[in-house]
Amino acid sequence: MNKKFYRSKKERIVAGVIGGLATYFNQNVLLWRLGSLFVALATGVFPAVIVYLVAWYYVPEESLASADTVIHDV
Repeated sequence: MNKKFYRSKKERIVAGVIGGLATYFNQNVLLWRLGSLFVALATGVFPAVIVYLVAWYYVPEESLASADTVIHDV
């Protein structure tokens, strides 16, 4: 299995970085958002914002095909 990390198109508030992390690790996005908020407050906000902006720039956005992987039964 070749998993890749992408910014999420479905689970996004700003750029989809945290939603992409939650999807990559197959975990609840709310826990990742609360964890990132805690890290941002613990580090004085500025370092967390810089890391987020760098991830926004370098991590590719997922394609529509991979975003809609739900299989519908007819």
